[in-house]
Amino acid sequence: MISRPSLRNLARAVLCSVSLLIWLIYGCTSSTKPTYFTKDIPRHIETIAENEYTLTVKAKLVGSTLWIYLPLGDIFVKTDKPERYLERFEISSNALALKAGVLKGEYMIKAVPDREKYQEYKLDKAVIDKINDVFKIFRRVLFSMERANNEVRFLCVVIADIKNGYQVTQMFYTNDIKKVSYEFISWGEFQHRSIQETIVSESIIGDKNGINVGYNDIQMKDFIVGQVLNRIKLKFGKPEVASDADVDKEVIKIIELTLKMYNFKDFTSVELYNMLTNRRIVLSPANVWAGQDE
Repeated sequence: MISRPSLRNLARAVLCSVSLLIWLIYGCTSSTKPTYFTKDIPRHIETIAENEYTLTVKAKLVGSTLWIYLPLGDIFVKTDKPERYLERFEISSNALALKAGVLKGEYMIKAVPDREKYQEYKLDKAVIDKINDVFKIFRRVLFSMERANNEVRFLCVVIADIKNGYQVTQMFYTNDIKKVSYEFISWGEFQHRSIQETIVSESIIGDKNGINVGYNDIQMKDFIVGQVLNRIKLKFGKPEVASDADVDKEVIKIIELTLKMYNFKDFTSVELYNMLTNRRIVLSPANVWAGQDE
């Protein structure tokens, strides 16, 4: 059993490894006649996985969200040559919620002297191959399913290390999967549109059936909130901006971009609080669409 690395290191391990999935995303074709019906998707996913890929997965459809649980062991391994990267910002707080029409967030993001860090873990190659197989299966079903009001809108893939107690959950909007498949958006943009959560818990150990997963029907508002938080982590964690960047402006740009990208208008205002500077920012819907802050 490997020692338990930090969640941040595990999260970066997935981000560094997930780019290997790109070759599987492209080249999809859509059948003119549906092969799969929405209500039967979980059964088909499990059957194809077992019969064609010798994979044991658990699939569950909750509303318009498809969950695929992939139980494995030793999903992370130490790299032979740790990848060097710089840490330029310290994210002490990053919170956002949409309640009663108000998109309210607070953050504490501080520029720090460049710190040299090393990515010590990566997803095991065999694990990546199995994740690839899961995406192959879903892609096959996605492009051959019936077109209906209750078709799958979101995909959640849960990769569980049931030996060591690690779990990685990745959430995707199926329209984004279609867009990257037909090269309407880039792979880098697709990565920014997906949402990732990594947890460590003793309850994951031995959970072959995913009984500890919080299955739920993802709503667009939840996806919007999760994506904004993910984009903030990527922007300041990788980092994607210079150390003298205006944090408030970058956060606002992320929120405006995400809301516009999905044409999400179910909000009355955006209220932000920079915990480091004590600055409060309020955006009306008109401000968001015009790209202006008050």
